[in-house]
Amino acid sequence: MRALADRMGRIGESVTSATTAKAKALRDAGHHVINFAAGELDAGSPPSAGAAAAAAAHHERLHHYGPQSGLPELRQAVAEHLDPGDGSVRAENVLITSGTKQAVFHAIFALIGPGDDVLLPAPYWTSYPSMIHLAGGTPVEVFAGWEHGFKVDVDMLERAATDRTKMLIFTSPANPTGALYSPDETRAIGEWAARRGIAVLSDEIYDRLVFSPHHFQSIADLVPELRDRCLRTGGVGKSFAMTGWRIGWLTGSATLIRSIGALQSHTTGHPSNIAQAATLAVIQNGESDWLAKTRESLDRRRQTMLDGLRAIPGLVCLEPAGAFYVFPSVEAYLGKEVAGRQVSSSLELAEILLTEAQVAVIAGEAFGAPGYLRLSYALDDTDLAEGIDRISRLLTTSRPFGVK
Repeated sequence: MRALADRMGRIGESVTSATTAKAKALRDAGHHVINFAAGELDAGSPPSAGAAAAAAAHHERLHHYGPQSGLPELRQAVAEHLDPGDGSVRAENVLITSGTKQAVFHAIFALIGPGDDVLLPAPYWTSYPSMIHLAGGTPVEVFAGWEHGFKVDVDMLERAATDRTKMLIFTSPANPTGALYSPDETRAIGEWAARRGIAVLSDEIYDRLVFSPHHFQSIADLVPELRDRCLRTGGVGKSFAMTGWRIGWLTGSATLIRSIGALQSHTTGHPSNIAQAATLAVIQNGESDWLAKTRESLDRRRQTMLDGLRAIPGLVCLEPAGAFYVFPSVEAYLGKEVAGRQVSSSLELAEILLTEAQVAVIAGEAFGAPGYLRLSYALDDTDLAEGIDRISRLLTTSRPFGVK
């Protein structure tokens, strides 16, 4: 008897997890590793989260099972947060999930099956293809490199679409690139999907981390005719340093949300009541001052990283409009020797940076984009400057960071 189901052969180890494990091993051995690989803020959660969680721990009601789709008061708060002002988003349109990753998986699993194609703009978040495969669908990658600003357009999508296309995954601001679609670009893609009758999964986890003069607008708000077949995912994990609380949400038509809520009832059940209480407090408080300071800090670090990477000959680094990543092209270094090793891929270059410079980055292969690296600038200023210096020294002189 075979031990694993066939579906398990369609997924592999996450490149991001493997890099994190190697970086941790070096740190455990006493090395000072600069971690540009992290996908979260370096700050603690807003104080209101901890205070609300501590208070909630003493509420006996929250010690027991709750509604499978989430606490009613949190569903209502999320609905009010997302509603564009026309009453189109109500509590019945919201499902609270155990992190945004679960929201994405449940949305894909509920809508996609064998024979269904999913248009997947690349570079993409690393888990999308595996989720599509596990659901039985086929990811159809639509690549847009730095020369396109890492953004697909209607012509690209039309060329990739067939009569098997059932869903488009749309991410703005994007991981790993930080690219943000303008309102006009977003509207054009939404109108195309509506004409085509294609469902849209809009991943909006970075919606609050957008830098001036840019601003975020949801595809569902810009194209109302798309709402019946548009699912939006989001949460407080990225914007409010609450990744460990594991609370996200999924919004869509009441019919879709009821069906996906039934799926959730047979998988994880409802998320932690204590974490939901913490999330409710953050949403209700608004935390505008906390968020403004976070964005200001990230914007400063973003500029530091851009200036540092652009000073390295051969790197092409576009300015990200949102999230907290940069995604430089390192194609100029492929086929060349770095630290005494011939570099054949960005995956190999990432390994050299970790072993020789003790800088952790994520290779573009994890995101469907060989020839690139993802670096997070959500770390303290000292490590940020030191990490950029190590990268520059290794790439321009081929010397390990400890060699002057």
